[in-house]
Amino acid sequence: MPRHKCETGIISVFKGREAKLNQVIFQILALESPLTIYDVCKRIKTKKGLKHTKYTNVNRRVRELRKSGYLQKVGARKTKAGFQTILYQMTARAYLAILLNNLNLDNFIQTANEETAIVTIAALTNQN
Repeated sequence: MPRHKCETGIISVFKGREAKLNQVIFQILALESPLTIYDVCKRIKTKKGLKHTKYTNVNRRVRELRKSGYLQKVGARKTKAGFQTILYQMTARAYLAILLNNLNLDNFIQTANEETAIVTIAALTNQN
């Protein structure tokens, strides 16, 4: 039976038109965390193919990722103009999303021993 498009194993944060920007934001914050939205935007503009990314788009994505629980506020920093700006870093949910997105599930099932399979089943079925 063919799978429907909505049933594929791609995590929702890496779907759609904002997927590329989400991946780059996660990549930048994984390497250099915590950062302000402005700092994230500056680093995004150094990436190939994202030179013309606007600050408003990055701002909207970061705020949406924070509302979704992938990013968290960790403090504030004073800017050169004297204002306070918020510092963001990734949550455990974001690291898990990256890991599951990069994980080849078929390869995992083929190479996992019985104990690892049982622990994985317990972790995935425990929805408390």
